[in-house]
Amino acid sequence: MYKLYKLRTFSDMDSNREYIEPGSRAVSPLQEAWAQIKALPRQFVHDFKAIAENDPAAKNHIETFLAHTPYHAIIAYRVHHIMHTLKIPVLPRFLGAIMRMWSGVEIHPGAKIGCCFFIDHGTGVVIGETAEIGNRCVIFHNVTLGGTGHYEGKRHPTIGNNVLIGTAATLLGPIKVGDNVKIGAETVVINRDIPPDCTVVGAPGKIVKRDGKTVHEDLPLAKYHVERKIRSSAA
Repeated sequence: MYKLYKLRTFSDMDSNREYIEPGSRAVSPLQEAWAQIKALPRQFVHDFKAIAENDPAAKNHIETFLAHTPYHAIIAYRVHHIMHTLKIPVLPRFLGAIMRMWSGVEIHPGAKIGCCFFIDHGTGVVIGETAEIGNRCVIFHNVTLGGTGHYEGKRHPTIGNNVLIGTAATLLGPIKVGDNVKIGAETVVINRDIPPDCTVVGAPGKIVKRDGKTVHEDLPLAKYHVERKIRSSAA
């Protein structure tokens, strides 16, 4: 099942800012790729604006465009993702490997990433094949969105909108991270979902703030992990 991408306006952003949201009408890979190509210019602009919004070191447009290598990685990923959608073999992964050597960022072309995406510093960032990242997300260096084993299908985290993931945080498995979440540096989350509107820190990760109130709560076991255990027990 393929979904046509469409543009709509963020309610919490400038009325002129748009983002890419999956639509509901099934289309062929060719139609989906064409829709992604038409959206590329706006995505490039919005990703670039996200640098100015999040990085005080971005002094001017020229310096930012030339020296901010994570932005280069994001541009390349969006092109590689179109190739992946068209099921072009080898080339998307090969070009991604070259960009990893240039920028230090590894983004699998199969990952799905929303608008206004910002990576700070970039070195050591790994985003797996089935990872999904929402809009207006910020990731710092050495972050890993990885898997937990040789499973088929969905293997990597799904990140909501407006999520910040701090330096060297590790998120493993097809977990779900809600909207408006902050994940502290060096936090480790394995097979645990993260509810929306909370702050998580530590190894293993714990909820220390929820809806603006200080708490100390364990993360709930990921829904997929519970279902997998049930299936294993039944077998």
